[in-house]
Amino acid sequence: MVFRRIGGRTAVALAIAMALAVPAGAQAAGQTATKKATTAREKQLEQRVDQLEQELAELKSMIQQQKAETAQATQTATQAQQTAQTAQAQVQTVAAAPPAPAAKPQFVTAPGVTVALHGWVNVSAFSQNKNFNFGNGTNAEYPVPGSRGSLSGVDIRNTRFWLDFTGAKFTGDWVGGGRIEMDFFGGFNGTGAYAQQQPVPRLRQAYMDLINPTTGSTVRVGQMWDLLFPLDMIPTSLSHIAFPLGFSSGVIGWRYPGVIWMQDLNHGAEGTQWRLDLAAFEGSWSGPGNTTNFGTAGSVGFRPQLEARLHAQGKDWLAFAVGHYSRMDLHGVGDTVPNPPIKPDITSTAFEIGANWRPGPWNLKGLIYTGNGLGQVFGAMSQFGDIKETGGFVQAGYNFTPNWSVNAFYGMVKPDRDDVVRWFGQGSTGMLKNRQAALSLQYAAGAYELGVEVLHDKLDTTTATGAVVRTTTGNQVSLNGLYKF
Repeated sequence: MVFRRIGGRTAVALAIAMALAVPAGAQAAGQTATKKATTAREKQLEQRVDQLEQELAELKSMIQQQKAETAQATQTATQAQQTAQTAQAQVQTVAAAPPAPAAKPQFVTAPGVTVALHGWVNVSAFSQNKNFNFGNGTNAEYPVPGSRGSLSGVDIRNTRFWLDFTGAKFTGDWVGGGRIEMDFFGGFNGTGAYAQQQPVPRLRQAYMDLINPTTGSTVRVGQMWDLLFPLDMIPTSLSHIAFPLGFSSGVIGWRYPGVIWMQDLNHGAEGTQWRLDLAAFEGSWSGPGNTTNFGTAGSVGFRPQLEARLHAQGKDWLAFAVGHYSRMDLHGVGDTVPNPPIKPDITSTAFEIGANWRPGPWNLKGLIYTGNGLGQVFGAMSQFGDIKETGGFVQAGYNFTPNWSVNAFYGMVKPDRDDVVRWFGQGSTGMLKNRQAALSLQYAAGAYELGVEVLHDKLDTTTATGAVVRTTTGNQVSLNGLYKF
C-alpha cells in the first residue's frame, strides 16, 4: 500500500513535470527557429546594404565624371572662343601688314632629314670719298692709293641665305648634317648699264658634318672657313658682313675645301669647355699658272694648308690660339717657271690668339697675329710674297638698352717694309701699313636691325725703291638695314 502511494505521487510528479516541459521545449524550439530566421534576415540586409553602397559609389563616380566632362567642355569652349578671337586679330594684322615668317622654317627631305632655311636681307646706302680695294660699298676695306672722286650707292650684296641639314643617320653613334651657304658677291651680270643691279650669287660654304654626340667628335668635310678666321667673334657691323671690318687689315682667313676634325677635350664636363680642332685645306697662291684650275704654286703636288686651333669657352667668354703652316713651290704646276726670280719656294706660317668677353652690357673682342707668307689667307693686304707681318684688331661694344648699342672698332696690319720692297712687282703692290677705324650706332628689334656706320682708313704705300712713302685716307658713311629669317 505504501509503495503504491509513493509510486502514485511519483507518477503525478512526473506527469506535472512533463506537462510543464512540453511548453518550455516548444518555446525553446521556437526561439531557435526565430534566431535562425533573424540571422538569415540580417545577412540579406547586410548584402543589400553592401549592394546599395556599391551602387552609391558608382553613382558618385558617374556624377564626378560628368562634372569633369562638363568642365572640360567649358574649358574647350572658352579656348575655342579665345582661339577664334586670336585668329580674328591675326587676320586683321595680316590685312594691315605682311606677317613675319616663322623663326625656323623647316621642311623634310630624305627620310629622317630636316632642312632649315635661314639667312637675311641686307641693304646698305653709302657715300665715300675714295675708291676702295676689294670694291666699293659693303666690301670696301682700304682706299686705292692715289684715287680721287666721291661716290655713293645702295648695296644689297650682303643678302645671304643658307640651308642647314640635320638628322641624317650615319653608322653606330654617328649622325650627320651639313650646310650650303650663298650670298651675292659673285660679280655682276654683264657689263652694261644695268649690270650693277643684277649681282651674281656666290657659293660661300658647302660642307657635310659627321657628329658623334657620345664622344664629342665632329668631322667636317667640304668648303668652309679656315681656322685663322675668327668665325666666333667677327667684328660687329651691319655694313661690313661678308667683307668684315679689318679684313686683310687685322682680320685674316679664307674659305677653302678641306677637312676639319673638332674634338671636345672634356666632353660632358661642367665649367670651361675645351676643344681641339685640326684641319687640312687646299693649297693656294696667286700664281704662277691658272688660278681657277688648280694650277698655282699652292697646288703643286700634295701641299695642303695645315692648321690647329685650341678653343676654350665659358659662360660669357671665349678664347683661342691658332697655328698655320703651308709651303708653296714657285716653279708652278708642270714647272711653269723653271727659274723663279727671287726664290724657288715660300714657307707660310702664322700664330694667332684672340678672345671675346661679354661682361654685362659690354661686348669686348680682339685678336693679334704674326706670320709670314700669308697672302693666300688675305694677309699683308693681299700681297703675295715671302713677307713677314703683324696685325690684329680690337672692338668694344656697349648695349645702352636691349635695343640700342654702339660699337667702336680699330684694326691694323704692318707688313715688313724690306720684304714688301723686295717682292714689289712679284705680286706685292707696295703697301706698308694700314689702320682702319669704325664707329657704329645700331638699333635691334626682333628680326630687324638698323644702324649708321662711319669708317675711316689710313694707308701707307711705297714705290719700288721704298724711298717714297705716300699716305692715302678714305672715308665711308653708311645707313644699314638687316632683316633675319
